[in-house]
Amino acid sequence: MTYNDIIARLYDLKDDEKVIFKEKKFGIVSKNALGIYHKELKTIAKDIGPNNKLALQLFESGIYEGRLLCSKIFKPKDMTDSLMEKWVVTFENWEICDSFSMGLFSKSKLALAKILEWTTRKPEFEKRAGFTIMASYCMADKTSENELFEQFFPIIKREAHDDRLYVKKAVNWALRNIGKRNIDLNRKAIEVANDLLNLESKSAKWIATNALTELQKAPIRLSDYPRTLYRNPNN
Repeated sequence: MTYNDIIARLYDLKDDEKVIFKEKKFGIVSKNALGIYHKELKTIAKDIGPNNKLALQLFESGIYEGRLLCSKIFKPKDMTDSLMEKWVVTFENWEICDSFSMGLFSKSKLALAKILEWTTRKPEFEKRAGFTIMASYCMADKTSENELFEQFFPIIKREAHDDRLYVKKAVNWALRNIGKRNIDLNRKAIEVANDLLNLESKSAKWIATNALTELQKAPIRLSDYPRTLYRNPNN
C-alpha cells in the first residue's frame, strides 16, 4: 500500500459528523481531522504493517488521522529522542497523546528517560505523555523488579497538585497501574494514595480517592509481574 493509497482510503472514510461527535462526547478537539474512529484506523494499520517510512510520511501529512496511523505503524525499537521531542509538542488532545505514548513511546528504549523528563513539563499534553508512558510501562515491562516502579511514587506525589483534567487523570492512571503489578506494589500504592489524601490539594484528594476505590476493592486482579517472583497459580 502506497502513501497515496492510504490518504485516499482515509478520505473515503471522512465523516464530518464524527468529528463533531468526538469533540462533544469525548472532548477530542483536533485540527485537520477527518472523523475516523480508532477501530477503523487499527484495521488500516494492520493492512499496512510496521513501516517507518510510511509512518513518517503520514505524520508530515498534517492529517490528524494520518498522525494517529503513524503511532500505530512506526516500530518502537527505532524510536529516537529527536522524533519523540518533535512529536510530543504537537499533541493537541488526550487521544493522540495516548496513542503515541501507549502504543509507541512506552515500548521504546527511551521510555524511562521520558517518564522522568516529561512529567516535569508544563504543557498539559506533554506532561500527560510522561504519565501515560508511566502507566503503560507498568504493563509493558513484565520483568523489572519493584524498585524500578517505586521510583515513580515521588513523581506522583510531586505532581498530584496539578488540577488540569488530563494531567490528574493520567497521574491517577499511573498510580493505579503501579498498584496492579503485584501485591507488594499494591500495598505501597495504597500507602501513597493515603498520603495524597492528607495534602491540601483538591486534585491530590481526587487522585487518591479514585485510586483507592480500585486498589482496595476485593478481589482485585493483579498482573503478578515479575512472574519469576510473583507466581499466581490462578493465572
